[in-house]
Amino acid sequence: MFNKLTHFAIYVEDIDRASTFYNEVFNWKFNQSDQPDFLQITEPDTTEEKPIGALQHRKYSVASEKVIGLECTFTVEDIEAVVRKIKDAGGEILMPKTDIPKVGWITKFKDTEENIVCAMQYLDHIQATMNS
Repeated sequence: MFNKLTHFAIYVEDIDRASTFYNEVFNWKFNQSDQPDFLQITEPDTTEEKPIGALQHRKYSVASEKVIGLECTFTVEDIEAVVRKIKDAGGEILMPKTDIPKVGWITKFKDTEENIVCAMQYLDHIQATMNS
């Protein structure tokens, strides 16, 4: 399996201001999640696979400094194997394997260039919908 980009997050200070901005600029629509200060960017009806994005408050960042930019998530088949590979390749685990209920397992790490990256092992039923 190719480890493709499946999610991106845009860190924001003010979720309402940011969602208004992106709606006006890109006509994005949003779904409220169970998490406060987190909005999922909805995907228009399409047969084309596209990454799913979110606006999320900076308080959800694993970095101690203010994150300016995007956090990208790549799909992996085996999160534990990827955690080992990250460590072996010189990366730093910032958030160990963590369960996201009804979605899968995620880890956040710094690469050798200090970029924050996520790896996500989706539950089978989620992965199946992404591959269909």
